[in-house]
Amino acid sequence: MRIVDLIEKKKQGQVLSKEEINFLINSLMDETAPDYQIAAWLMAVYFKGLTEDETAYLTEAMINSGEVIDFGDLTDSIVDKHSTGGVGDKVTITLIPLLAAAGIPVAKLSGKGLGHTGGTIDKLESIPGFNTKLTIQELIAQVKKINVAIASQTQNLTPADGKLYALRDVTATVDSMPLIASSVVSKKIASGAKNIILDVKYGSGAFMKTPEEAVQLSKLMVNIGKILNKSITAVITSMEEPLGRAVGNSLEIIESIEFLKGNIKEGDVAELTYSFASIALVQLGMYHDKSAAKAYLKELVHSGKALEKLKELIAAQGGNLEIVNNYDLFDLPAYKVECEAKKSGYVHNIDAYKIAYACKILGAGRDRKTDPIDYSVGVYLNKKSGQGVNEGDVLYTIYSNDPEKTKIAQRYCDEAFDIAKDKPVQQNMIYKIIRAEEN
Repeated sequence: MRIVDLIEKKKQGQVLSKEEINFLINSLMDETAPDYQIAAWLMAVYFKGLTEDETAYLTEAMINSGEVIDFGDLTDSIVDKHSTGGVGDKVTITLIPLLAAAGIPVAKLSGKGLGHTGGTIDKLESIPGFNTKLTIQELIAQVKKINVAIASQTQNLTPADGKLYALRDVTATVDSMPLIASSVVSKKIASGAKNIILDVKYGSGAFMKTPEEAVQLSKLMVNIGKILNKSITAVITSMEEPLGRAVGNSLEIIESIEFLKGNIKEGDVAELTYSFASIALVQLGMYHDKSAAKAYLKELVHSGKALEKLKELIAAQGGNLEIVNNYDLFDLPAYKVECEAKKSGYVHNIDAYKIAYACKILGAGRDRKTDPIDYSVGVYLNKKSGQGVNEGDVLYTIYSNDPEKTKIAQRYCDEAFDIAKDKPVQQNMIYKIIRAEEN
């Protein structure tokens, strides 16, 4: 078997066998295949695609390229949630303590954010002392002890995916549907979960720009899970505007804590958190309908049990518990600039991309995983879509450490807000839910 023959075969649009895809990934890992040949194969895949079976073979080969976490007796009940990325997306941080409080073991491995704002790991690392660098053994032990752990991804899991992504990044093949699907699903399965919830976002602040694209990707990932005997539910959600009010690392942690304290009862963060959590409870057979599950989950927040689970998580991973009650213990920015509305009306939309770009300018994001980021900066949306606003009202607040960057960020934030005379019709956050049995 030769790599050049596999390139030619895919270039002609032919279907590769499981053995051929395994050979290709093994050759990538033992470096008998040079980068230029793997890159050529990736470009052929970009233009010719992969079948569902081929994508499942690729996913399985990437899983087998490294370690797979084994939670033993907990495996069948372990839940993992993954988002394809968005602006102000702190739902992982609100959701995971809530699920753990409901008695569901949750193990979450996440990466540092690339782009305009930080990822889940960056947000958590804004908590003084919080350690995300757990070994696999420490992760397993913590889940068995307190039902929850969140850690940074280890290079021992799906190393083939890391190698492929590095090549995709420099060959303009990142936005290939089967390559995206195999990357996401391989990491989730290698992380040890049998029950996976995927938040697939579309809109100006997401990788997928249309709901139709998000549906296509979701169906592919759900079907790969079915082929590989994993229960995957994909929830397609809007990212046309930022999720919640806070965009920025420590700001998002604070908003998450406020939700778990029961102080955020309505809005997009609450809607998605309760929706994902109720889907998990139904998926595991703990409840037969989402409305009953949601009522139970709301009581977990109201009673303080969900917040207590967050405290357990912070304490277990070395974070300063005092931040839950004293937000001044976070790194604080030098400037807090309240920006006023220039006209009256209703907020019709807040462009997620422009808010994200403003945060990137302030220092909340990075271009490379090794770049430093500023945990303290960001944008707080004092007004959200559907709300009325009078000229002179505070529209948003910028948290910054640089006056010049503040001015540039303000220009993007001003452009992000669409204010019109008539009250808009509120759109649903959830576009569609896709399960294997419904495909």
